[in-house]
Amino acid sequence: MIEVKNLQKTYGNTPVIKDISTTINDGEIIVVIGPSGCGKSTFIRCLNMLERPSGGKVILDGEEISAPDYDKSKIGRKIGMVFQSFNLFNHLTVLENIMLPQMTILMKDKQSAYDKAQRLLSQVNLQAKAFSFPSALSGGQKQRAAIARTLAMDPEIILFDEPTSALDPTMVGEVKSVITHLTKSDRTMVIVTHDMDFARNIADRIFYIDEGTIYEEGTPDEIFNHPKKEKTKLFIHNLKLLEFAINDRKFDFYDARTTIEEYCQKNQIPYTKAYHLQSIFEELCIEILMPLLGDEIAIRFIIEYAQRKDVLNVTVLYGKKKLKIAESHNELAMDIIEGFSESIRYAEQTGEYRNKIIIRVK
Repeated sequence: MIEVKNLQKTYGNTPVIKDISTTINDGEIIVVIGPSGCGKSTFIRCLNMLERPSGGKVILDGEEISAPDYDKSKIGRKIGMVFQSFNLFNHLTVLENIMLPQMTILMKDKQSAYDKAQRLLSQVNLQAKAFSFPSALSGGQKQRAAIARTLAMDPEIILFDEPTSALDPTMVGEVKSVITHLTKSDRTMVIVTHDMDFARNIADRIFYIDEGTIYEEGTPDEIFNHPKKEKTKLFIHNLKLLEFAINDRKFDFYDARTTIEEYCQKNQIPYTKAYHLQSIFEELCIEILMPLLGDEIAIRFIIEYAQRKDVLNVTVLYGKKKLKIAESHNELAMDIIEGFSESIRYAEQTGEYRNKIIIRVK
């Protein structure tokens, strides 16, 4: 059981989590939802001390794991985590990626680690890729390998940080299928996702995070069909999401433009606003960020549309180092972006992406 008491997390002078108190029971499937930047990922990273809380307590099976003198190696034996970016070792085969933590942390012998890795690869339908390197795998295969690696540690609790957000739409289903199968086990699971249908189908409880706290929680039926609070109602009924993860120069921008166009048509976004969105996407990602980032391409482009208010926001997360887009010196691209935006806000953050821009499309 995980108990969270008055959890707080601040970056510099910016509070991300203001006050979260909750209990996650053994065997429960918790799904965490909320708008981009609300602190969903920060919350679950605080549960296993990947992020040290600025205040409050996290108690695991009666022990305060947030205490400064707590042995963090004990946390890894109980809590596993699956990241959106896979975090596989590229110089090791899939099989070796799954064997290594068993031998170095659980101190298993090589044969035992090998046998278990093979069983887990069969469980996630990836046995044919056992001796392949991560570079030879699709995004969905990499994520399934990452899940198998986490399972190899026999964790009582598994945290998933947006496990499908970095995948092409054609690969999302295979990963969701594996996670859905895992929910039938006795493990406790906490899953951050933007996929509302997925959340509805697998959760025992939903946490809707906003204003730095668990703004509302309940069963999938309560949150999706009978939300009580105004912001929850607006999020569930009005917010339409589209997200791209751009991790290399081979990203299919033509296909992305087509997807954005279909998204705008489906959600009846006015033509002018849709045109501005397409232009911002192309100028920011292709003309500014791709040249700026060089060989370390790491971009998440998130579109949020609140239909009732006709508000179209774009959140762009990028780069592993502090890097403002003005450093590109591409004045034409910047003029286009600024001309098609009502507002542009930049923030520096920690985690996988160092930089964050929030644009309200004109």
